[in-house]
Amino acid sequence: MTLNLDLLKIPKHVAIIMDGNGRWAKKQGLDRIHGHLHGVKVVKDIVKISNELQVNYLTLYAFSVENWNRPKEEVDALMELLAETIANETQELHQNNVRLRVIGNLTELTPKASQLFSEAMTLTQNNTSLNLIMALNYSSHSEINTALKKMFHYLQSNQLDSKDITPTLFQQFLDTADIPNPDLLIRTGGEFRVSNFLLYQIAYSELYFTQTLWPDFNAQSFINAIEDYQKRQRRFGMTSEQIANTNIYT
Repeated sequence: MTLNLDLLKIPKHVAIIMDGNGRWAKKQGLDRIHGHLHGVKVVKDIVKISNELQVNYLTLYAFSVENWNRPKEEVDALMELLAETIANETQELHQNNVRLRVIGNLTELTPKASQLFSEAMTLTQNNTSLNLIMALNYSSHSEINTALKKMFHYLQSNQLDSKDITPTLFQQFLDTADIPNPDLLIRTGGEFRVSNFLLYQIAYSELYFTQTLWPDFNAQSFINAIEDYQKRQRRFGMTSEQIANTNIYT
């Protein structure tokens, strides 16, 4: 594994759209679920390298609201795989001081999966290393819609005045209220879209797209993405000259 990184410029928050499991399986002559099984192994590797590089937050798009539209057999297998994976991996996450968190609506998953994820979050809630955030039954449109409803409730009950509404306040109503916005968004699988993922949060994220299908993505692939990120100049609306006098990594 080649490591040509500036360890002082590691992104604090990396988000990943893990795409290509089904296509990988098809290329291997296997059922789609086998692609997801191999994808779980990759997740373990990426969590490990993220922890080693001291990435603070890793958000993985594991199951979207739109994924319910897939064939029932695949959805049922995914729900079982989610439950089995978290049951098998929780103790190792805990031992490695990883905190598991979930964004999205857990209550609509199977009772077994929902319970196991809730228990894992409780067990790891005081861990202080990597924050592993699983986006499960997640949709950015739904998240924003729910946030607006919450704000409207506060306005109606006079707990909030319209003049107090700012982008900073609005973010407190999102699923990611206490999570910094992603510095880097990676999408595997060769598609060039963000698929209803963290739409509000990625306004200034650096985007990295790769043709590599998720089951073929590995620790070196992750390092390559961060190397690419470190070559970019993040300006946030400022000029290059202004950025030269600003340390955006602190």
